[in-house]
Amino acid sequence: MKLISLKNSLAVIAIAIAVITTSCQKGDLLSNPNAVSATSSVPPALLLNHITYSLYAGGGVTDGRSGAVNEIPWDLPFIWSQYHVSNYQYYRGNNFYNWSATATNYDMLRYASLMEQQAISQFGSTPNPYPALAKFFKAYSFIWLTQRVGDIPMTQAGDPNNLTPTYNTQHDVYKNSLALLDTANTLLGKLVSLGYNSVVGGDIYNFTTLQWQQVVNAYKLRVLISLSKRAVDNADLNIPGQFATIINNPSQYPLFGSNSDNLVFKFNTAYNGYPIWTRGNGPYNNYSNICKTFLDTLTAYHDPRTFIAATPAPAQITAGKSISDFTAYVGADINTPIATLFSNGSTLATSIYSYANYKRYYAGSPAGAVANAEPYIIIGYPEMCFNIAEAINRGWVSGTAATWYTNGIKASLGVYGLTQGQTYTVGDGTGKTLGTVTIDINTFLNNVAYAGDNAVGLNQILTQKYVAFFQNSGWEAFYNWRRTGVPTFAQGGVGIGTPTGLIPRRWQYPTDELNYNTTNCKAAITSQFGGVDDLTKDTWLTK
Repeated sequence: MKLISLKNSLAVIAIAIAVITTSCQKGDLLSNPNAVSATSSVPPALLLNHITYSLYAGGGVTDGRSGAVNEIPWDLPFIWSQYHVSNYQYYRGNNFYNWSATATNYDMLRYASLMEQQAISQFGSTPNPYPALAKFFKAYSFIWLTQRVGDIPMTQAGDPNNLTPTYNTQHDVYKNSLALLDTANTLLGKLVSLGYNSVVGGDIYNFTTLQWQQVVNAYKLRVLISLSKRAVDNADLNIPGQFATIINNPSQYPLFGSNSDNLVFKFNTAYNGYPIWTRGNGPYNNYSNICKTFLDTLTAYHDPRTFIAATPAPAQITAGKSISDFTAYVGADINTPIATLFSNGSTLATSIYSYANYKRYYAGSPAGAVANAEPYIIIGYPEMCFNIAEAINRGWVSGTAATWYTNGIKASLGVYGLTQGQTYTVGDGTGKTLGTVTIDINTFLNNVAYAGDNAVGLNQILTQKYVAFFQNSGWEAFYNWRRTGVPTFAQGGVGIGTPTGLIPRRWQYPTDELNYNTTNCKAAITSQFGGVDDLTKDTWLTK
């Protein structure tokens, strides 16, 4: 889907329906009686089914275009967020930050627009959640892309009569998207007040109207905190004020209350196997190591999530260390050339680096198709807690940051089912049991006790939010690092793969935009970056 138009929207739906409905084409000049036309009715639930799946898949599975990357566990966003690294390119790719032109997430916009149109056409004034959800997904789509490139078409995007829409500034994209989210909350709230709080048809997450309202507001907190660098010099956005409005009006803006409210994608044996297996990486745990950036963050504070993420490094066990010794868990430096990583880390018996926890992320039934892993969080309670803690630390809202910070940590531990005193089984890179450890949450919490509403406390909040993003929430760990510099990502070495060894700050504009909306796209590049579509430049969002 190009940014420039939604003109093929109904054609795409026609294809989707035609696939579902078996039919025969009797001749080249005859219409397919089973395929929908531009005037046909399509159930909004069918469209929502596609949209809610693409929330998990992101720009990768959605449409398979150049520049798209799967936002799923153990895929590239989590290498680039320095949670794990490849040591063998043939099976696990390389670690290079060598992206160029981005894909878009306008597939979601297309379906959201159609869903809204069909809901209005079919339901009229009858209460239904689809127009409200359409506004949420539109905002999500616009923000997904503007985070990557900067200015984008928004107000004119989707008009089939305008194939060359003008660009909106990133400031205006955020302003308009925040308004869409507020409207979505208001509409969903009205439905709930009318007693319409059933599970929404077509939603693969099986959420009620109220639960979707919580998702909208938790997501809006994410968006507002992502604007922290623009909170002072853009008074018209009222960023701290909008954040405070949500926190101070829980009846009007309901939020998550626990992990049970998380928007999560659950894996199953029938259709959605765990990604390690569906991507064909099941037998190749030895070709990927846990990254030093992440693992050092865990082991420094005796974080029990060390045992969730990693195996002890074989060389450390051979040297006589116990599996409960946090120094036995050693990460691989993403700065390092992949040939060196392969030499040091690919041999299961002698590797100097830790592997992913095979028992959790590879083993399962049948044959690892559904691992013993946690469901994939898209928008979750742990992140929301840290966002609120950060806002308090920054002085946006009143409250006790320490409470929200600790709640966020405990919620993240809860995602993995960790409890104080629990006996946890540790295995090697093949899943062979090495022994058990006792989970000590109390000592860990003492080690990371909140330092106060100051720079040190802010660093703690951001660090623990990074840990909580392990293998979930798409690009959020990367975007938070880009905004704050926390944690310190490794860069400057040849393993980064860029000419300078530095991590890019953005993506280049989609090729389709340069080809079909050339004048407006080039004007946006000129106004922001002096005419060069430069990956090393910050956009308005993070300058």
